[in-house]
Amino acid sequence: MNNTEEQQCSEKPRNRKSYQCTKCYPSCEWWLSVLTNSTLLLLSWAVPWSIVGNDCLPGGNLFGIIILTDCCVLAGIVVSIIPIPKLPPLPPLLGMLLAGFVLRNIPGTDAVITAIQSSWSSTLRSLALTIILVKAGLELDASLLKKMKGVCIRLTAIPCLVEAVTCAIAAHLLLNFPWEWGFLLGFVLGAVTPAVIVPSLLELQDKGFGVEKGIPTLVIAASSFDDVLAISGFSVVLGITFSTGTGVMSFQTLGPLEMAGGILIGIILGVFLWFIPSPKQKHVARTRSMLVLGFGVLALFGSRAASFPGAGALAAIVTPFVAALRWKSDKEPISRFVGSFWTVFEPIMFGLIGAEIAIEKMDGKAVAMGIAVLLICLLFRTLATFGAVSFAGLNVKEKLFVCFSWIPKATVQAAIGPVALDTAKKAGASEYFINIAEQVLTVAVLSILITAPLGAAAIGLSGPKLLDR
Repeated sequence: MNNTEEQQCSEKPRNRKSYQCTKCYPSCEWWLSVLTNSTLLLLSWAVPWSIVGNDCLPGGNLFGIIILTDCCVLAGIVVSIIPIPKLPPLPPLLGMLLAGFVLRNIPGTDAVITAIQSSWSSTLRSLALTIILVKAGLELDASLLKKMKGVCIRLTAIPCLVEAVTCAIAAHLLLNFPWEWGFLLGFVLGAVTPAVIVPSLLELQDKGFGVEKGIPTLVIAASSFDDVLAISGFSVVLGITFSTGTGVMSFQTLGPLEMAGGILIGIILGVFLWFIPSPKQKHVARTRSMLVLGFGVLALFGSRAASFPGAGALAAIVTPFVAALRWKSDKEPISRFVGSFWTVFEPIMFGLIGAEIAIEKMDGKAVAMGIAVLLICLLFRTLATFGAVSFAGLNVKEKLFVCFSWIPKATVQAAIGPVALDTAKKAGASEYFINIAEQVLTVAVLSILITAPLGAAAIGLSGPKLLDR
């Protein structure tokens, strides 16, 4: 670099507020970005260490959580920037999940994961689940459901319920699951993931594919309702599976009782939020966000403490939905504020889920049977999806595209997949049921690893060929 260039790099222009260097390579902007991100990573460890001390040193609980989170963030960035011709970027959640899995199963790094206390892991995942539930409730649009009417309801309900029933039968026959555990797994697998669907469909929509018949809008809208249905079904079956009653009376009363109780609590809390805070108060959106998140956390953890685990998830969904009926257009900043919490908890949740899978504990036959159950469920789900969008004015190619769009699974599976295992451990269940709960978690993780990239690729490749522009 000659003297002139050095002078250009070192002098600050008088008529500019910010210093920009365009002569250095790599540019000063790039180096400053690297330095900034490196400093943030260092502070993510140094600040907690300065407060709690030894727990943030190697072998400590917080040290494991911080290292896992940082690795998952980096892995998510790396996966999302991998160039794949003619395909949308891979979802960062895949990198986060794999980072947790790798850290757990590589000798030496596994100590980072084993240092994390199970109570912390369960609590952090439950907090992430609360954020997902509240976001799902806020994103439900009653007016949109009325507008789309039959086809949206069919696309929401039929594939999810068919997959749940198919999974219950397949898991009972192939994995020797009790029926209630089969349905539990079925509702875990029954949800699609907007984290994969929405970016892929928006990219196609920007290019004009399927816009005339509103296919991207239909699929994106139905995906939110589909998630709510799957989580609600899971909550009801979870209450039945871990109910304290016995026999037929337990099945007939406690499950519906939890469902009704969760909905009632959600309605009461939602109506309460119609009146507080005052619309004239400062920072209304932020206050409403904290209130709805606080009620969600209270509902989820409180219902577990009261031995009614299924009611909490429903209450956490219904509360923001009912509250938003009065908030209407004002709910957008609230949804964004809640989403900012998800940015923090997403790498934590997927990293912890991946770290739950230990290769040395996996039974090869059980894994193979789990994959078989997953593939059978996907087959029947695809057939049900094709039937659900019939009589909706779509041609065969467009119906096939909707079927491909209804494949990806990720966020809901990561959120509720380990709930049965956590509940079984807290309830002091026998080793037999602990083993079944671990298989539920394993199949949930496999569903993410298989369907998330498969679904993203199917949407990206088939969209331009199957949809009219």
